[in-house]
Amino acid sequence: MNFILYCLDKPGHGQVRADNRPAHLDYLKSKLDQIVIAGPMTSDAGDAVLGSMLVIEAADRAEAEAFAASDPYAKAGLFESVTINAYKKVLP
Repeated sequence: MNFILYCLDKPGHGQVRADNRPAHLDYLKSKLDQIVIAGPMTSDAGDAVLGSMLVIEAADRAEAEAFAASDPYAKAGLFESVTINAYKKVLP
């Protein structure tokens, strides 16, 4: 089953993101078998990071929640909110 993790950064927490980016990337690399797509959400101009969006494979919501909670960004308190929704790919 797929889940979308929609994570919005707390305003003014760019340094928290920068400081934890290497650990975040290492964490994601350790979970490549679960990741469908992942990346930062940016401003339209691309000059500011607003948060993160991932689509992951997980057995159930509990596993998706555990995936999100174990992310170093989440552990560092970067996110203002994390929304998790089941996702069904239709196209292409």
